[in-house]
Amino acid sequence: MMRKLLLLLVVLAMVVPARARTWMHHGGGSPTLKSLLLNAGPGDTIVIEGTVAEGALVIDKRLTLLGRPGAVIDGLNEDDALLVKADSVEVRGLTFRNPRRSNLDDMAGLKVANCTGARIVGNHFDHCFFAIYLSGAKGALVEGNTVLGRPGEEESMANGIHLWKCSGATIQNNRVEYHRDGIYFEFVTGSTIERNTTMHNLRYGLHFMFSNNDAYMDNHFESNGAGVAVMFSKEIVMKRNRFLANRGASAYGLLLKEINDGEIADNEFVDNTTGIMVDGCNRLDVRSNTFRSNGWALRLFANATSSSFRGNTFAGNTFDLSTNGSLMLNTVEGNYWDRYTGYDLDRDGTGDVPHRPLGFFALLVERQPYAMVFSRSLFVSLLDRAERLLPSLTPEAMKDDRPLMRPPGTTAMAAKPAEKVSVHRSGPSSLLFSWLLLACGMPYFVAHG
Repeated sequence: MMRKLLLLLVVLAMVVPARARTWMHHGGGSPTLKSLLLNAGPGDTIVIEGTVAEGALVIDKRLTLLGRPGAVIDGLNEDDALLVKADSVEVRGLTFRNPRRSNLDDMAGLKVANCTGARIVGNHFDHCFFAIYLSGAKGALVEGNTVLGRPGEEESMANGIHLWKCSGATIQNNRVEYHRDGIYFEFVTGSTIERNTTMHNLRYGLHFMFSNNDAYMDNHFESNGAGVAVMFSKEIVMKRNRFLANRGASAYGLLLKEINDGEIADNEFVDNTTGIMVDGCNRLDVRSNTFRSNGWALRLFANATSSSFRGNTFAGNTFDLSTNGSLMLNTVEGNYWDRYTGYDLDRDGTGDVPHRPLGFFALLVERQPYAMVFSRSLFVSLLDRAERLLPSLTPEAMKDDRPLMRPPGTTAMAAKPAEKVSVHRSGPSSLLFSWLLLACGMPYFVAHG
């Protein structure tokens, strides 16, 4: 009987899990946090107060690490400040400082390595090398964290939120400033980046490569060194993002390079050197975006194919469209162009004559960038008008056959009286001068001289 009772107790101990415990730790107190992490049982919670300055910490079992207001993990420049190696770990409400800085080793304020279900929520990362680094992680949640570097310290700063060979990640409601890249994805699949703000990063606000089936929605990218770069990926969705004030000689609101089967919709591109650059992409659906006050709104390279650009708004840009070749294997149709001077006699909301958004000077600058110094000259304006009257250099297919008379989403007004219908009219003097330029071969001379 006694043996049966002992056997029953052993079985019960194996079947019924031990009750999770909560441990309190004050930085500098005894036992150390390293001891608590070693002795706590799976499922336990450790609540931290004050500053823990014990060097590199490791979590190798299912735990919850909570910080009281002002709680700090100081890595003392010893490897990763905190390394998570177990499934279903939650880290919340802590400030991380001083992981080791190394250009050979990827040290982070908080690193998650080869585990599932990590939750990194509501933490603050102060001037870390890498701040949050996920490697081989599945189903991770990174939410509501503040990641701040220091301006002008490029040599001692890596990426804010960095994912390598991950899947099923959710990155949301984070703020990242003054890092190398704000958010970085490489070999990441089936993941979502939404409602994040990345600003003032040295290189890209968002940079991802070789990452498929990912969605990027409702993010804010502003004043980053080169904007956002999306490269060598397929089946991506980018919706309702804002790309603002990404300026510089090689800066873009959004750079798309070698992207297949992408959906780019309802985004806003304002005050960027280039709104979108499309290089070597196939089957993109670019629709319902707003391009306003950019240098180049859209740079559509000739190696892009089978993509469509519909329902977009182009207003106040220096160049609405530019390309680097004569091929046009894409569809540009049904967009609103504030430079359109045609008419809508049947009042169906679309222009009755095509709009050619690609001007002669845009082609010239694409080939000879230094020609930009003449952008405000009367001579350039006359050359552009001559090219639109009798296209000779711009690709014949580079036109919008159904330009919108109003920006998409605006309420159509009642039918306008005939005298109010907008009709393109060229003054006799400007028309005569355009013909003279053509007769003298001036466009050819400027392009080839």
